[in-house]
Amino acid sequence: MKRRGLIVLAAASGLGVGARAQVSDLNDAINKAGRQRMLSQRMAKAWLALVHRAESSAAQPILDRSMALFDRQLVELKAYAPSADIRKTYGELESAWSEYKGLLVGTRPNRDSAARLLRTDARVLALAHQGTVQYEAASGKPVGKLVNVAGRQRMLSQRMAKFFYAATLKVDTAQASAEIARAREEFLAAMDLLRNAPEATHGIRLQLELADHQWLFFDMALKEVHAASPKALSDMFITSENLLAVMDRITGLYAELKT
Repeated sequence: MKRRGLIVLAAASGLGVGARAQVSDLNDAINKAGRQRMLSQRMAKAWLALVHRAESSAAQPILDRSMALFDRQLVELKAYAPSADIRKTYGELESAWSEYKGLLVGTRPNRDSAARLLRTDARVLALAHQGTVQYEAASGKPVGKLVNVAGRQRMLSQRMAKFFYAATLKVDTAQASAEIARAREEFLAAMDLLRNAPEATHGIRLQLELADHQWLFFDMALKEVHAASPKALSDMFITSENLLAVMDRITGLYAELKT
């Protein structure tokens, strides 16, 4: 599993690099807006992994690439915004991102700054989610909701991993454990929704089966939250990236539907 995991991780580390340079339609906007939610959590995960020195050779490039992708997509989504309300949201997100980015770049990953990091990424996540919901409402189509739900699975995978690292650092362990439990429940419920959606094509269902397999590995790693061993920390990073890669493909497939 370790060798296979590292192969998939290498591909996942460049997530989104091949995405369209500009927003092409509302489904693409929902996909990218939702990816901003994920990136807010992925960056925090990578930063906390660096505190642990877990998968550092992968964590630093993932942090750097995620920051660059967040910057690029923020510009695209703000420019594409079809209403004043959406433009306002992305203006507020730009401000929140500036603070978060300053912390990510200007603070060496360390346990003492972890609580502040968690507070800062929460604001970015809330605004990124608000923008995604607004873009879904602008679409007004059932497939828009599915793009949103599938995209949110990406965020939940990274959110659980982030709080895994926070818990193992003993940073508000009770809250971290509660957030993991809640995100886990939401992830499983959403998988059922995606699996049973009439819009799901054969190709999407095959990818959902692959996601189920990746979830098994991720869930096993998640249960080691109190172990804090080097292996447990490494397994969490790898399995969270693997699950993310599959869910990103699924979100893209839903975004390509024109129904």
